[in-house]
Amino acid sequence: MKLDGAVAVVTGAAQNIGRGIALALAAAGCRVAALDLNEELLADLGSDQISVFPCDAADPERAAAVVQAVMAEFGRIDVLVNAAGWICSAPLYNLLGRTAGRHDLAVWEKTLRSNLTTALVMGSCVVEQMMRQRTRGVIINISSVAARGNAGQSAYAAAKAGCNALAMTWAKELGGFGIRALAIAPGFIDTPSTHSAMSEERLKDWVGKTALRRLGTAPEVARTVIFAVENDYLTGTVIELDGGLKL
Repeated sequence: MKLDGAVAVVTGAAQNIGRGIALALAAAGCRVAALDLNEELLADLGSDQISVFPCDAADPERAAAVVQAVMAEFGRIDVLVNAAGWICSAPLYNLLGRTAGRHDLAVWEKTLRSNLTTALVMGSCVVEQMMRQRTRGVIINISSVAARGNAGQSAYAAAKAGCNALAMTWAKELGGFGIRALAIAPGFIDTPSTHSAMSEERLKDWVGKTALRRLGTAPEVARTVIFAVENDYLTGTVIELDGGLKL
């Protein structure tokens, strides 16, 4: 797919990896619809190439309305990048917990809603438009190496494994319509969300287990998205962008 003139929808676009992806796609010539819950940070992203749409991507009614607004402005959608998410670390059982040691169900539900439900809801809304217009588009779910299973991240690992499964399922479902689907699974990326999710000591330990001995960057993830969009024979796979890290 040629990026110049294509229309891309990016969820979770206000900050971190999603913001880097939105900016990179715009720089490559895409017209970008940037979606996020954080209206204040989202407003700063607006430009001639980027239109902002405050949206809870896990809300089916709101997501459908925003997709209709994108269609009204741009006339088509060629790319969907599901980058919305929330990093969550919580053990299955905390022996030192002063109240309830078991994994909090509300945390589980919030994590799945922000990381996995958003992908399903936006995927269904965007694919509806792609199929109606016979658009040979692409859907990219931003996953994580945690999808392999990472101690202390039951909810996050399950959600990201679900993102991988959705991408592979959609590739099989939608390939006959010319719609591709895949996932990109970053390792530890140098973003505020990564630094807030764990101690610097713990993060340094993970960097030491990475072959390249450094964190990845949001622009490196964005360049992988661009590669995936441009390669029309790439579908039904998970691209691991982890600097050689093996959990």
